[in-house]
Amino acid sequence: MNIFKQIILIENIVSAWEEFLCGKRNKYDVQLFSLNLMNHIFKLQRELEEKRYVHGPYHAFKISDPKPRDIHKASVRDRLLHHAIYRVLYPYFDKRFVADSFSCRNDKGTHRALQRFQKFTWRVSKNNTKQCWILKCDIRKFFASIDYEILISILEKHIKDVDVIWLCKEVIKSFETETGSRRGLPLGNLTSQLFANVYMNEFDQYVKHTLKIKHYIRYADDFAIFSDNKDELEKLIPKIRLFLSETLHLSIHDNKLFIKTIGSGVDFLGWVHFPNHRVVRTKTKKRMIKRIKEHPTQETINSYIGLLKHGNTNELKKHFLNFNLE
Repeated sequence: MNIFKQIILIENIVSAWEEFLCGKRNKYDVQLFSLNLMNHIFKLQRELEEKRYVHGPYHAFKISDPKPRDIHKASVRDRLLHHAIYRVLYPYFDKRFVADSFSCRNDKGTHRALQRFQKFTWRVSKNNTKQCWILKCDIRKFFASIDYEILISILEKHIKDVDVIWLCKEVIKSFETETGSRRGLPLGNLTSQLFANVYMNEFDQYVKHTLKIKHYIRYADDFAIFSDNKDELEKLIPKIRLFLSETLHLSIHDNKLFIKTIGSGVDFLGWVHFPNHRVVRTKTKKRMIKRIKEHPTQETINSYIGLLKHGNTNELKKHFLNFNLE
Protein backbone atom coordinates (compact mmCIF):
# COMPACT_ATOMS: atom_id res chain seq x y z
CA MET A 1 0.00 0.00 0.00
CA ASN A 2 1.36 3.47 -0.86
CA ILE A 3 1.96 6.08 1.84
CA PHE A 4 -0.96 8.32 0.88
CA LYS A 5 -3.45 5.46 1.09
CA GLN A 6 -2.07 4.58 4.54
CA ILE A 7 -2.65 8.16 5.72
CA ILE A 8 -6.24 8.42 4.49
CA LEU A 9 -7.38 4.97 5.67
CA ILE A 10 -10.46 5.30 7.89
CA GLU A 11 -8.70 3.07 10.45
CA ASN A 12 -5.72 5.44 10.53
CA ILE A 13 -7.91 8.54 10.92
CA VAL A 14 -9.92 6.88 13.72
CA SER A 15 -6.68 5.89 15.52
CA ALA A 16 -5.42 9.45 15.01
CA TRP A 17 -8.60 10.74 16.65
CA GLU A 18 -8.08 8.53 19.70
CA GLU A 19 -4.53 9.88 20.08
CA PHE A 20 -5.65 13.47 19.44
CA LEU A 21 -8.32 13.20 22.20
CA CYS A 22 -5.72 12.72 24.95
CA GLY A 23 -6.09 15.66 27.35
CA LYS A 24 -8.62 17.44 25.11
CA ARG A 25 -11.94 15.67 25.81
CA ASN A 26 -13.35 18.63 27.77
CA LYS A 27 -12.52 21.26 25.12
CA TYR A 28 -15.65 22.78 23.59
CA ASP A 29 -14.48 22.57 19.96
CA VAL A 30 -13.47 18.93 20.44
CA GLN A 31 -16.84 18.02 22.02
CA LEU A 32 -18.64 19.77 19.15
CA PHE A 33 -16.65 17.79 16.58
CA SER A 34 -17.37 14.57 18.52
CA LEU A 35 -21.14 14.98 18.13
CA ASN A 36 -20.92 13.98 14.45
CA LEU A 37 -17.54 12.30 14.60
CA MET A 38 -17.91 9.62 11.93
CA ASN A 39 -19.63 12.01 9.52
CA HIS A 40 -16.68 14.40 9.92
CA ILE A 41 -14.17 11.57 9.44
CA PHE A 42 -15.88 10.19 6.30
CA LYS A 43 -16.17 13.72 4.85
CA LEU A 44 -12.49 14.40 5.53
CA GLN A 45 -11.51 11.09 3.97
CA ARG A 46 -13.55 11.81 0.81
CA GLU A 47 -12.00 15.27 0.45
CA LEU A 48 -8.51 13.76 0.76
CA GLU A 49 -9.29 10.94 -1.67
CA GLU A 50 -10.61 13.40 -4.27
CA LYS A 51 -7.80 15.96 -3.57
CA ARG A 52 -10.40 18.56 -2.52
CA TYR A 53 -9.02 19.01 0.98
CA VAL A 54 -8.10 22.60 1.89
CA HIS A 55 -6.46 23.42 5.22
CA GLY A 56 -8.43 25.94 7.25
CA PRO A 57 -7.28 29.11 9.08
CA TYR A 58 -5.52 29.28 12.44
CA HIS A 59 -6.43 30.79 15.79
CA ALA A 60 -3.46 32.82 17.05
CA PHE A 61 -2.58 33.40 20.72
CA LYS A 62 0.50 33.98 22.88
CA ILE A 63 2.00 31.92 25.69
CA SER A 64 5.02 32.29 27.99
CA ASP A 65 7.10 29.10 27.90
CA PRO A 66 8.99 30.76 29.65
CA LYS A 67 9.75 33.31 26.92
CA PRO A 68 6.83 34.70 24.88
CA ARG A 69 5.82 32.48 21.97
CA ASP A 70 3.23 32.91 19.22
CA ILE A 71 1.04 29.81 18.95
CA HIS A 72 -1.21 29.17 15.97
CA LYS A 73 -3.90 26.56 16.58
CA ALA A 74 -5.66 24.89 13.66
CA SER A 75 -9.26 23.64 13.71
CA VAL A 76 -10.06 20.24 15.23
CA ARG A 77 -10.54 18.81 11.72
CA ASP A 78 -7.12 19.97 10.57
CA ARG A 79 -5.39 18.88 13.77
CA LEU A 80 -6.97 15.44 13.37
CA LEU A 81 -5.40 15.27 9.90
CA HIS A 82 -2.03 16.36 11.34
CA HIS A 83 -2.18 13.34 13.66
CA ALA A 84 -3.13 11.03 10.78
CA ILE A 85 -0.16 12.30 8.74
CA TYR A 86 2.18 12.04 11.72
CA ARG A 87 1.18 8.44 12.49
CA VAL A 88 2.39 7.33 9.05
CA LEU A 89 5.26 9.71 8.28
CA TYR A 90 6.94 9.67 11.72
CA PRO A 91 8.06 5.99 11.56
CA TYR A 92 8.98 6.46 7.89
CA PHE A 93 11.39 9.30 8.71
CA ASP A 94 12.51 8.31 12.21
CA LYS A 95 14.65 5.45 10.91
CA ARG A 96 16.41 7.94 8.62
CA PHE A 97 17.40 10.27 11.49
CA VAL A 98 20.78 10.12 13.22
CA ALA A 99 20.90 8.47 16.65
CA ASP A 100 21.94 11.67 18.44
CA SER A 101 18.93 13.79 17.43
CA PHE A 102 16.75 13.81 20.58
CA SER A 103 13.84 16.22 20.12
CA CYS A 104 10.27 14.95 19.58
CA ARG A 105 11.24 11.32 19.02
CA ASN A 106 10.10 8.10 20.69
CA ASP A 107 12.53 6.78 23.31
CA LYS A 108 14.61 9.98 23.10
CA GLY A 109 13.72 13.29 24.76
CA THR A 110 15.48 15.65 27.16
CA HIS A 111 16.58 13.09 29.75
CA ARG A 112 18.22 10.84 27.12
CA ALA A 113 19.95 13.90 25.64
CA LEU A 114 21.34 14.84 29.07
CA GLN A 115 22.62 11.28 29.59
CA ARG A 116 24.28 11.32 26.16
CA PHE A 117 25.86 14.70 26.93
CA GLN A 118 27.45 13.27 30.07
CA LYS A 119 28.59 10.13 28.24
CA PHE A 120 30.30 12.21 25.54
CA THR A 121 32.13 14.36 28.11
CA TRP A 122 33.51 11.23 29.77
CA ARG A 123 34.43 9.67 26.45
CA VAL A 124 36.22 12.75 25.04
CA SER A 125 37.96 13.58 28.34
CA LYS A 126 39.03 9.91 28.75
CA ASN A 127 37.28 9.82 32.15
CA ASN A 128 38.46 13.32 33.11
CA THR A 129 42.12 12.70 32.30
CA LYS A 130 42.10 15.04 29.27
CA GLN A 131 40.53 18.41 28.51
CA CYS A 132 37.04 18.29 26.95
CA TRP A 133 35.98 21.31 24.88
CA ILE A 134 32.38 21.83 23.80
CA LEU A 135 31.09 23.96 20.94
CA LYS A 136 27.52 24.97 21.76
CA CYS A 137 25.23 26.69 19.24
CA ASP A 138 21.60 27.29 18.53
CA ILE A 139 19.65 28.50 15.51
CA ARG A 140 18.23 32.02 15.42
CA LYS A 141 14.40 32.01 15.25
CA PHE A 142 14.42 28.41 14.09
CA PHE A 143 10.73 27.59 13.50
CA ALA A 144 10.07 31.03 12.01
CA SER A 145 13.00 30.64 9.59
CA ILE A 146 12.19 27.27 7.99
CA ASP A 147 11.94 27.86 4.24
CA TYR A 148 8.90 26.19 2.61
CA GLU A 149 10.52 25.49 -0.75
CA ILE A 150 13.60 23.93 0.86
CA LEU A 151 11.45 21.81 3.20
CA ILE A 152 9.30 20.60 0.31
CA SER A 153 12.38 19.77 -1.79
CA ILE A 154 13.75 17.70 1.13
CA LEU A 155 10.42 15.85 1.43
CA GLU A 156 10.43 15.19 -2.33
CA LYS A 157 13.91 13.71 -2.04
CA HIS A 158 12.66 11.12 0.45
CA ILE A 159 9.04 10.58 -0.67
CA LYS A 160 8.17 9.68 -4.27
CA ASP A 161 4.41 9.55 -3.65
CA VAL A 162 3.09 12.73 -5.34
CA ASP A 163 -0.16 12.61 -3.37
CA VAL A 164 1.73 12.73 -0.06
CA ILE A 165 3.74 15.70 -1.34
CA TRP A 166 0.50 17.44 -2.33
CA LEU A 167 -0.89 16.88 1.18
CA CYS A 168 2.32 18.03 2.92
CA LYS A 169 2.34 21.17 0.77
CA GLU A 170 -1.27 21.88 1.77
CA VAL A 171 -0.32 21.69 5.46
CA ILE A 172 3.00 23.54 5.15
CA LYS A 173 1.67 26.35 2.96
CA SER A 174 -1.49 26.78 5.05
CA PHE A 175 0.61 28.99 7.30
CA GLU A 176 1.64 31.25 4.40
CA THR A 177 -1.76 32.94 4.31
CA GLU A 178 -1.51 33.66 8.06
CA THR A 179 1.91 35.31 7.93
CA GLY A 180 2.25 36.51 4.33
CA SER A 181 5.67 34.82 4.32
CA ARG A 182 7.01 31.69 2.64
CA ARG A 183 8.83 30.78 5.83
CA GLY A 184 7.92 29.44 9.23
CA LEU A 185 6.08 26.50 10.77
CA PRO A 186 3.24 27.02 13.28
CA LEU A 187 4.21 25.88 16.77
CA GLY A 188 0.71 24.50 17.34
CA ASN A 189 0.89 21.81 14.63
CA LEU A 190 2.00 18.27 15.49
CA THR A 191 3.38 17.99 11.96
CA SER A 192 5.69 20.97 12.63
CA GLN A 193 7.73 18.86 15.07
CA LEU A 194 8.27 16.20 12.43
CA PHE A 195 8.96 18.65 9.59
CA ALA A 196 11.48 20.51 11.77
CA ASN A 197 13.38 17.25 12.37
CA VAL A 198 13.24 16.40 8.65
CA TYR A 199 14.65 19.86 7.90
CA MET A 200 17.46 19.67 10.46
CA ASN A 201 18.27 16.07 9.51
CA GLU A 202 20.04 17.59 6.49
CA PHE A 203 22.38 19.33 8.92
CA ASP A 204 22.74 16.21 11.10
CA GLN A 205 23.80 14.18 8.06
CA TYR A 206 26.28 16.89 7.04
CA VAL A 207 27.84 16.94 10.52
CA LYS A 208 28.06 13.16 10.80
CA HIS A 209 29.02 12.17 7.23
CA THR A 210 30.75 15.20 5.67
CA LEU A 211 32.41 16.76 8.71
CA LYS A 212 32.69 13.26 10.25
CA ILE A 213 31.98 14.45 13.79
CA LYS A 214 31.64 11.55 16.24
CA HIS A 215 30.49 13.39 19.32
CA TYR A 216 27.50 15.52 18.35
CA ILE A 217 24.10 16.05 19.99
CA ARG A 218 21.10 17.99 18.69
CA TYR A 219 17.87 18.81 20.50
CA ALA A 220 15.55 20.89 18.25
CA ASP A 221 17.61 23.98 17.38
CA ASP A 222 20.28 23.48 20.08
CA PHE A 223 23.37 21.44 19.25
CA ALA A 224 26.72 20.62 20.86
CA ILE A 225 29.97 19.21 19.46
CA PHE A 226 32.64 17.69 21.75
CA SER A 227 36.41 17.58 21.16
CA ASP A 228 39.71 17.44 23.05
CA ASN A 229 41.03 20.09 20.60
CA LYS A 230 39.72 23.67 20.78
CA ASP A 231 41.27 24.65 17.43
CA GLU A 232 39.35 21.91 15.65
CA LEU A 233 36.07 23.25 17.03
CA GLU A 234 36.96 26.81 15.99
CA LYS A 235 37.64 25.61 12.44
CA LEU A 236 34.21 23.99 12.30
CA ILE A 237 32.30 27.22 12.93
CA PRO A 238 32.65 28.80 9.44
CA LYS A 239 31.79 25.45 7.80
CA ILE A 240 28.67 25.12 9.96
CA ARG A 241 27.63 28.71 9.25
CA LEU A 242 28.05 28.25 5.51
CA PHE A 243 26.06 25.00 5.36
CA LEU A 244 23.20 26.37 7.46
CA SER A 245 23.06 29.59 5.43
CA GLU A 246 23.40 28.18 1.91
CA THR A 247 21.58 24.87 2.25
CA LEU A 248 18.86 25.63 4.83
CA HIS A 249 18.68 29.46 4.92
CA LEU A 250 19.27 29.38 8.68
CA SER A 251 21.69 31.34 10.85
CA ILE A 252 23.42 30.71 14.17
CA HIS A 253 22.46 32.86 17.15
CA ASP A 254 25.80 34.64 17.73
CA ASN A 255 25.03 35.53 21.35
CA LYS A 256 24.52 31.85 22.16
CA LEU A 257 27.59 30.47 20.39
CA PHE A 258 30.53 29.55 22.62
CA ILE A 259 33.38 27.10 23.11
CA LYS A 260 33.96 26.16 26.74
CA THR A 261 35.59 23.43 28.77
CA ILE A 262 33.36 21.04 30.66
CA GLY A 263 35.26 21.99 33.82
CA SER A 264 34.03 25.58 33.56
CA GLY A 265 30.39 24.48 33.26
CA VAL A 266 28.46 24.20 29.98
CA ASP A 267 24.84 25.34 29.71
CA PHE A 268 22.74 22.88 27.68
CA LEU A 269 18.98 22.13 27.84
CA GLY A 270 18.37 24.08 31.04
CA TRP A 271 21.24 22.52 33.00
CA VAL A 272 24.84 23.57 33.62
CA HIS A 273 27.04 20.51 33.05
CA PHE A 274 30.30 19.74 34.86
CA PRO A 275 32.57 16.66 34.60
CA ASN A 276 30.73 14.58 37.22
CA HIS A 277 27.45 16.38 37.85
CA ARG A 278 24.95 18.93 36.55
CA VAL A 279 23.06 21.74 38.27
CA VAL A 280 19.96 23.70 37.33
CA ARG A 281 20.60 26.92 35.42
CA THR A 282 20.15 29.95 37.74
CA LYS A 283 17.48 31.47 35.50
CA THR A 284 15.56 28.17 35.52
CA LYS A 285 15.81 27.95 39.31
CA LYS A 286 14.41 31.48 39.75
CA ARG A 287 11.58 30.71 37.35
CA MET A 288 10.67 27.54 39.29
CA ILE A 289 10.58 29.40 42.60
CA LYS A 290 8.45 32.18 41.09
CA ARG A 291 6.06 29.65 39.62
CA ILE A 292 5.66 27.81 42.95
CA LYS A 293 5.01 31.11 44.75
CA GLU A 294 2.31 31.95 42.19
CA HIS A 295 0.79 28.43 42.28
CA PRO A 296 1.72 26.89 45.66
CA THR A 297 0.14 23.48 45.09
CA GLN A 298 1.49 19.99 45.72
CA GLU A 299 1.02 19.22 42.02
CA THR A 300 3.31 22.10 40.97
CA ILE A 301 5.97 21.12 43.51
CA ASN A 302 5.83 17.44 42.52
CA SER A 303 6.25 18.28 38.82
CA TYR A 304 9.43 20.28 39.57
CA ILE A 305 10.80 17.66 41.94
CA GLY A 306 10.36 15.12 39.14
CA LEU A 307 12.41 17.36 36.86
CA LEU A 308 15.12 17.96 39.49
CA LYS A 309 15.90 14.25 39.90
CA HIS A 310 18.03 14.50 36.75
CA GLY A 311 20.76 16.51 38.50
CA ASN A 312 22.50 17.46 41.75
CA THR A 313 19.62 19.35 43.33
CA ASN A 314 19.10 18.08 46.90
CA GLU A 315 19.19 21.55 48.45
CA LEU A 316 16.73 22.93 45.92
CA LYS A 317 14.37 19.96 46.44
CA LYS A 318 14.46 20.57 50.22
CA HIS A 319 13.69 24.24 49.56
CA PHE A 320 10.64 23.30 47.44
CA LEU A 321 9.39 20.78 50.00
CA ASN A 322 9.46 23.47 52.72
CA PHE A 323 7.01 25.73 50.87
CA ASN A 324 3.79 26.39 52.78
CA LEU A 325 0.95 25.06 50.64
CA GLU A 326 -2.43 26.75 50.65
